[in-house]
Amino acid sequence: MTKPVAREPQRRNARSNRARILATARRELGQNPDITLEELARAAGVVRRTLFGHFPGRAALLEALAEEASETVRAALAAGVRPSEPADRALAYCSLSMWPVGDRYRMLLALARHDLGEDRVAEILRPAREAITAILERGRRDGLFPAHLPAAVLSAGLEAMTVALLEEVNTGALEDDGTRVAVAMLIAAGVPEKRACAVVAAVAAEAAAEAADGG
Repeated sequence: MTKPVAREPQRRNARSNRARILATARRELGQNPDITLEELARAAGVVRRTLFGHFPGRAALLEALAEEASETVRAALAAGVRPSEPADRALAYCSLSMWPVGDRYRMLLALARHDLGEDRVAEILRPAREAITAILERGRRDGLFPAHLPAAVLSAGLEAMTVALLEEVNTGALEDDGTRVAVAMLIAAGVPEKRACAVVAAVAAEAAAEAADGG
């Protein structure tokens, strides 16, 4: 009896191709939102048939990127939400943990209105908005944030500001490792500028130390 050929190497190769295609799409779509799937296949180093085997069309590819972004947002929040921290530090941690995610997937912003739709992007961002709303509410109870706007409304405003800043990164007008945006978020939440700068600097240093120690 002929021994079946093991399929695991094929599956590993397929997973590797899929990951490479998605990574290439994140890079290339940010530079050229109108790039064709054939051009993406060449950039990823795979044949057209391989790309279409994973993603039968542009919509399928973008939805895969959207789902990947959604999973990454949830993972970043799991690491970045610090309920035991004072609310201003918690907001800084959350902002700093989310910025790399936004930076990685900022090309979705350029495609959102035309390809994905605003509702899909809002769905991806909803966990972050809810987490920030909870931080703002807690900060108000503790007297760290003024109650100049309802927490949910301010959270939506902070989200819109972050999205706008990511779009400025797309245009090349802004370069940031996340600290300037985190300071802007704290100031918008009502923290005085000097305090906001000090909080973000301290949190950024602690986050870097945690990363160096392996989390």
